[in-house]
Amino acid sequence: MRSICLILQRIHDDGPALLGAAGYESRLARSLEWPALAEDIAGARAVLTRDARVDAALMDAAPGLEVIGVHGAGVDNVDLAAATARGILVVNTPGANARSVAEHALALAFHLAKSLGPGDRAARASDGAFKYRSALTELEGATFGVVGFGAIGAATAQLARALGMQVVVWTRRPADPAVAAAGFTQIVALGDLLAQADIVSLHLPGGAGTRHLIGAAQIARMKASALLINTARGTVVDEAALAVALREGRISGAGLDVFEVEPLPPSSPLIGLDNVVLTPHVSGSTQAALKRTATALAGEVIAALAGHRPTHLVNPAAWSARRFGALCEAGG
Repeated sequence: MRSICLILQRIHDDGPALLGAAGYESRLARSLEWPALAEDIAGARAVLTRDARVDAALMDAAPGLEVIGVHGAGVDNVDLAAATARGILVVNTPGANARSVAEHALALAFHLAKSLGPGDRAARASDGAFKYRSALTELEGATFGVVGFGAIGAATAQLARALGMQVVVWTRRPADPAVAAAGFTQIVALGDLLAQADIVSLHLPGGAGTRHLIGAAQIARMKASALLINTARGTVVDEAALAVALREGRISGAGLDVFEVEPLPPSSPLIGLDNVVLTPHVSGSTQAALKRTATALAGEVIAALAGHRPTHLVNPAAWSARRFGALCEAGG
């Protein structure tokens, strides 16, 4: 009987095909609700997730679970402490969807700068006067602030530079060698970047360390003409504070692909605002990105199940514990 890899949410077909070629049986979960999910995962050696939560209870429902694979870079949907305590490896796929997310971040910026939404509505309403009252923005020469400089932040910075924008970067590392190596200017204080930038694009992981990093005080540092773009995690932004600032015109607009609660609740104050463009967490969902991510994830899971250290191992302590246990067993 082949080892089971349970896929919680559908991924590109090339991922399961790669698992099958390696001798593993991939199954799509019938539901993300108990008890069906507990039954489906019971015999699994690996579980693959996009954004579905993998917590301690789910891990305990699979006593033979060895690997949790995350489709993408962010792992805030996995209880890492619980996985590490159980010796379960957690792997992800940083960079696989970087280009697609970067393009989406720029698309949101263009949508706002060129008033594409209002312009579309004006055209449909035969509103020929729209051009005389709209305030469109040329992006060449604008200051583009990148907050976070992982694979996606770096790709976004490169696209912005190619468009003729002046790119500045803030990261949580005071002197990030990656920023200097890429030829960008690093701003030491986040508040200084926010004050300088015409567009602020967020590229940070979720978690306690970045929760509401952009709140009322930070938004107050931004220019009234500035745009805020978030394709990272919804929790990085205090949505209530952002909605107030947008409604009062204290920043010009926001483009958001991620939210504190997903899907975005109908009661969200963001929905009724004209100076915000919203997309439902799809920035990494181009066909090219989905294929790269699914195959990269399958490769990481296959390596882990074969006893090899994965390239993108999130919790090295689990690997060390596993190897130590194996040595102890070999030594008797």
